[in-house]
Amino acid sequence: MLGILAFGDSITHGGGELQWGVALQGWALWVARALGLPYSPYAVDGADVTGVLAQQIPAFVGTAAQPEGPYDVGCLYVGSNDVRGFGWDPVAFEADLREGLAFLAARCERVLTLTIPVDIGRPRAGAKVHDANAIIERAAAATGALVVDLRAFKGRRVLMADHVHPTAFGQVAIAERALAVLAADGLQARVRPSQLVRYETTRLGRLRGDLTYAYRHAKVSARAAWIVLRVRAGRPPSPAGPGEAA
Repeated sequence: MLGILAFGDSITHGGGELQWGVALQGWALWVARALGLPYSPYAVDGADVTGVLAQQIPAFVGTAAQPEGPYDVGCLYVGSNDVRGFGWDPVAFEADLREGLAFLAARCERVLTLTIPVDIGRPRAGAKVHDANAIIERAAAATGALVVDLRAFKGRRVLMADHVHPTAFGQVAIAERALAVLAADGLQARVRPSQLVRYETTRLGRLRGDLTYAYRHAKVSARAAWIVLRVRAGRPPSPAGPGEAA
């Protein structure tokens, strides 16, 4: 078995600022570390489900030493950019997601996919998230994938001020939810990701963090208000959709 194979967007790719000295590693990498398995990452920042099929899977097939597997776990977390864009197409999303999950199912002993936090983004993506989550669950059932539920995933400790990207602790929290789902299916972790991190906080550091977060959150809120006004006036801010890509 070849370990963990991961596709998706920046939420799976990881990378970014330290949080109390803890590196911002993608949740799937934490899963691999906790299971003691090799990790093969192909997630790309800003990806939507079409990008997974058109770019990431071909990159894997073209470069992997054993593209037919078998892998222990295949991970596919995508949809944040799909629901936050203005070109949301639930029918196409479902067809592409099923294709991606089926590709993994053919090469992996287990497949993991994740639902999308309902509170994602500013402005919020709204009802599209509920539609996408229903699609994710249907596609998972059709392909035999396990589902990690992130619908209620929110909060300053685990999400950055954009309400999209997980913090370093947020990635650890997602990984531990994923490991709980894998454990229920018979694959036990050797260690919890939270046991692999060490950090200390200080009063000054917490104050600095509070001020930084407040400043960034104010910028995100102001941009969200501007986007809402543009959309109401019939002038979307950009073809790519609102906010930063995941």
